[in-house]
Amino acid sequence: MRRTGRHVTMLTEGTYPHVHGGVSTWCDQLVKGMPEVDFHLVSLTGNGREPITWELPPNVCRHTTVPTWGPRPGRPRPPYGRARRRFTETYERFLLSFLDPGSHADFGESLNELAGLARDGRLSAALRTESALRSLMWIWTMPHLPTAAARPTVHDALTATDLLEHALRPLGVRIPEDSVAHAVSSGLATLPALAARHLDGVPFLLTEHGIYLRERYLGYRRDAQRWPVKAFMLGFYRELNSYGYRAADLITPCNQYNRRWEERGGADADKIRTVYNGVDPAAFPHAGPEPEVPTLSWCGRIDPIKDLETLIRAYAMVRAEIPATRLRLFGPVPPGGEAYGTRLEKLAAELGVTDGLTFEGRITEVWRAYAAGHLVMLSSISEGFPFSIIEAMSCGRTTVSTDVGGVREAVGDTGLVVPPREPEKMAAAALALLKDDRRRIELGQLSRQRVIDRFTLRRSVDAFRTIYKELAGEDEVYEPTVETVADWTLELRDPWYASTAVSGSPRTESGGGAGW
Repeated sequence: MRRTGRHVTMLTEGTYPHVHGGVSTWCDQLVKGMPEVDFHLVSLTGNGREPITWELPPNVCRHTTVPTWGPRPGRPRPPYGRARRRFTETYERFLLSFLDPGSHADFGESLNELAGLARDGRLSAALRTESALRSLMWIWTMPHLPTAAARPTVHDALTATDLLEHALRPLGVRIPEDSVAHAVSSGLATLPALAARHLDGVPFLLTEHGIYLRERYLGYRRDAQRWPVKAFMLGFYRELNSYGYRAADLITPCNQYNRRWEERGGADADKIRTVYNGVDPAAFPHAGPEPEVPTLSWCGRIDPIKDLETLIRAYAMVRAEIPATRLRLFGPVPPGGEAYGTRLEKLAAELGVTDGLTFEGRITEVWRAYAAGHLVMLSSISEGFPFSIIEAMSCGRTTVSTDVGGVREAVGDTGLVVPPREPEKMAAAALALLKDDRRRIELGQLSRQRVIDRFTLRRSVDAFRTIYKELAGEDEVYEPTVETVADWTLELRDPWYASTAVSGSPRTESGGGAGW
């Protein structure tokens, strides 16, 4: 591979290398799959003290943590004089762009101006000035805006300002000018890339797994803030999302479902290249014989977005018809999720199924979680292109999944797909397959073949290698194809697979890597 002097700056939010899960697995596989490429990792976190839970490979030459909370960054004093007046004008245009879309104020233009202030270390202090607060209250209470009728208070304005200041902190992060900026989600992770593209001409690649904006809307439904604050933050996320779509040089959704969201959000269809997630079929081998007792298996992160309440309710309905059935839940409870875990345990007790349900915790050899069941379940209300589904398929297990994100694209005709939040339909699908051994086994065989034909890790990594070269200025253009490996074992004997991790391990110190 010809050297260009460029490396890749990977931007993450709340994932790699601090937590385990689908997106983190994808990041780790991508980095380890390109040992010849230098990566600079920039991870957006909560307070900056989150431990690193992955062993960073040698080609991660630098890792920068960006806390979005904790002490205020930059200079303690805000700009003054002419600089303050210019900030106020910019800030008011910025607020109008998402609080009053009819004003035609340009979100991207004002964000770019704020980026210069953020790099100078003065944005956080400027946002917390009394003049900035007055500007927000003035715009919020314009008679023609819906927020005026809600009578936003000064406390609402202080809350919204605080949330916005924390959200904009990544805007001041500098990305090396000799890199390709790769944000692995929309939203806040795009802020350093947007600034670098505007101020330094750094190429910007955006990959979306879940739909960031949709997940913000789902999250704010449960939030305690008053409606004006929610409208403020969701308006900001909506405009940031659309601007990121428009400004990115290339967008690589992991499924066609995401592509449709991105096009509706303002992305140029010519800049979108769908690249499916991939797994190593050698690391997720055929699981072999099914367990003796009818078992439903689930693997993931114990999180509200996984909607395990629906799964537990469906399990109770299955148990009513096949009393011996077990439900095994594999996966960790992330920090801050303890209350949700307790809620699930209470629900199981209320439904009288605690004797057949087990919380197994994190498992190192993930394929064993899929082998533990006759069926692998997925009950999420939001997904991108879920690893748990294609991993289970690689293990020769058929799946019952909710119809979200790219699930239907992944499963094809090898499993059953049901609407989200409908436990009755999930239970009916599970019962249909548990009662039909021949159909279940045949679907499992088709599942593994589908992964081998379409979703191998090697194919996914090669696609991104080509895209990085293209953005770095080399004469490479990625053309997505679907191809069948006639003898897939030949591909998997390649030593490349042995060096590419499929799960995390404890942290060790990382060294430097080669360039490309």
